[in-house]
Amino acid sequence: MGGPLAQLTLWRVREFLREPEAIFWVFAFPVILALALGLAFKNRGPKVVRIAVEQGAGDAALVANLDADPEIEAVLLDQAEAYRRLKTGRIALVVGPGDPAVLRYDSTRSESYVARLVVGDAIQKAAGRKDVREVRDVKVTAVGSRYIDFLIPGLIGMNIMGTGLWGVGFGIVRVRNRKLLKRLLASPMKRGQYLLSNVLARLVFLVLEVGAVLLFGYLVFGVPVRGSFFTLATVVLIGAMTFAGLGILVASRVRTIEGVSGLMNVVMVPMWIFSGVFFAHSNFPDAFQPFILALPLTAFIDALRAVMIDGSSLVAVTGLLGIVVAWGIGCFGIALKIFRWE
Repeated sequence: MGGPLAQLTLWRVREFLREPEAIFWVFAFPVILALALGLAFKNRGPKVVRIAVEQGAGDAALVANLDADPEIEAVLLDQAEAYRRLKTGRIALVVGPGDPAVLRYDSTRSESYVARLVVGDAIQKAAGRKDVREVRDVKVTAVGSRYIDFLIPGLIGMNIMGTGLWGVGFGIVRVRNRKLLKRLLASPMKRGQYLLSNVLARLVFLVLEVGAVLLFGYLVFGVPVRGSFFTLATVVLIGAMTFAGLGILVASRVRTIEGVSGLMNVVMVPMWIFSGVFFAHSNFPDAFQPFILALPLTAFIDALRAVMIDGSSLVAVTGLLGIVVAWGIGCFGIALKIFRWE
């Protein structure tokens, strides 16, 4: 039993190593993406609010008062140019001088809503308003609450899903397309051994795949791993096996490269969008949540974030892992029954 399985696993590993494109997408791409997004959303303190003041009576004094606020950058423009910049997103708000002052902004843009609060407060203070109660600010920057801390587990989950589906499923269809599966069928090998060898070969590179992203995140951005590495390794292992099983299921009956490529995208794109890779899945309406929470990538990434950011134990993420395991067992079991050699 061990002989054929070991040889099949070794074959799949060697086949992977002969593909520089696959090595790039597995190891280099997640690190490059983490660097780009980490720099783009790096904490730099509060942004200066860029606004325009329309030309009119009292405009010079209004610009001077607003510009005096360190959080506001005001420029004096004619009405047409001010509205053009507002529509194109170059400024967040337009102030019309007068009594009352008119604030024009797009309430659907978060930066415009923030600008409304900041500018409104500055106008009231310039008019002599005094706060009834004194408030003292204490600014805190906590490692673990930054966007990059949220992003790294999402990238790990996305990469494990992608390599599980493409690395396993695409490889199976390519072998079938070359008529090599028919030759394997003639050998003393069981169907389960061949399918399991694809999963085991996938696990060979798992430590390097995940370790590269974790090490990069820690060295460059100081991303923490607050939970135990044993718990993290368990979560990663379960997720990798599940997505390898999903890859086998997708490729179990497909004959062409074009067919499996389309099917892979149908499976992966919804999870890329809904499962919280780049932003929290709670942003979607409540009606979507039962569907989103049932997705394997959602549960997997939530478990990764719970371990890395919150320091959760293995027991605490058992429910999430149960969803991932159920998907893995179901996918592998169905694939074992419907797998086609030709």
